[in-house]
Amino acid sequence: MQEDFMSYLWMHQFLGKDLLGTDNEKIKIINPGQYNTDSGPDFTNARIKIGNTVWAGNVEVHIKSSDWYQHGHHLDLAYDNIILHVVYNNDKPALRLSAEEIPTLELMHLIDSNQYERYKSLQLSKHRIACESLLFEPPYFDTIRWMEQLMLERLQSKMMAIKHELGNSMEDFRETLYRKLCRSFGFKTNADAFELLARTLPLKLLDKHKNNLLQLEALLFGQAGLLKGPFRDDYPKKLRQEYQFLQHKYQLEPLERKIFKFMRMRPANFPSIRLSQLARLLYQSDTLIHEILLLNSLEDVTGVFEVSASEYWNRHYRFDKFTRDNSEKKLGFGSIQLIIINTIIPFLFTYGVLQKNEENRDKAFQWLRQMKAETNSICKGFKKLGINAKNALQSQALIHLKTTYCDQKRCLECHFGHHIIRS
Repeated sequence: MQEDFMSYLWMHQFLGKDLLGTDNEKIKIINPGQYNTDSGPDFTNARIKIGNTVWAGNVEVHIKSSDWYQHGHHLDLAYDNIILHVVYNNDKPALRLSAEEIPTLELMHLIDSNQYERYKSLQLSKHRIACESLLFEPPYFDTIRWMEQLMLERLQSKMMAIKHELGNSMEDFRETLYRKLCRSFGFKTNADAFELLARTLPLKLLDKHKNNLLQLEALLFGQAGLLKGPFRDDYPKKLRQEYQFLQHKYQLEPLERKIFKFMRMRPANFPSIRLSQLARLLYQSDTLIHEILLLNSLEDVTGVFEVSASEYWNRHYRFDKFTRDNSEKKLGFGSIQLIIINTIIPFLFTYGVLQKNEENRDKAFQWLRQMKAETNSICKGFKKLGINAKNALQSQALIHLKTTYCDQKRCLECHFGHHIIRS
């Protein structure tokens, strides 16, 4: 028997509400209390009727009642207000500091062995998704509600990261959005490098040159350490000349070129292409944060990010390396969708929460529902179980479910795990 499974049964009141204690006194659960994940008793603020008396206080859960002494609770004032000791095996009475015996509920004969076996199957599963061989057609509306809850959790976790960044930027929303956007333009491989670039090149400095695309590119390429030359082509020579002047003017120290990765990726994702597209976005957007907050249409927001790299990159992917491919290097629809999902929507949600603006919070969920579901290995895995993401909200929810619940074997906190155990 495992303690977390006993806590799960107690929290959801799957033991019944009218029970008998070890002293044969009737026990009625009015409120099982709040599950406590910090130090102290397992459940706080419970209300339980024992005999004819209603008690309010805390509940402690142990496999054996003698664990009360093994854990030192008999010497700890924090446990002196325990109103009920819930145990699997009552092998020794638990006493308060006053030597008074604590009412005890023994679960050995109350637990459904089939439920426990299903729980163990989940915990011991070697499948990528623990419930892969056990989950069959979960209730549709329960699935929808669970995905909404998972998405809210995901946005709240991203909000914490944004709030942390706000603290680092003196509560400057524009600077924070700029840093997050830079990170998103680095995508998976160069995300850290692009974020570091943003920290060495603040938005207030770029704002001074936002009407000059060449200077914006010079600052971004130069700070990334990509203009150290020598070069044959005129375009990188002009960029280097501009950067050398601006570097001296602002006392800039460029990053090491080696932190920007070019290997093992599609040329369209090279940092050189992404930096030029980022420069174009900054050049075309007067006040990006206000554009995003004021736009109500997802199509309009998508349009903001429909930017192309400079003409030089039509025939190049790296400086001085000519290619036969002659195509405009646009930021693709899939890339735009990733930026909106991973950066714009979390920022919109966070701004709405901090400014107490429900319209922006609702807009974040509305845009997610309007966007196509992502196609990735996680969503494909759930699709095999009959759980098919219909939109980006649901695909993001499934990513959160896999990384935050499945990978941690938090089956008892998952609606699908709950469905399996109780089925």
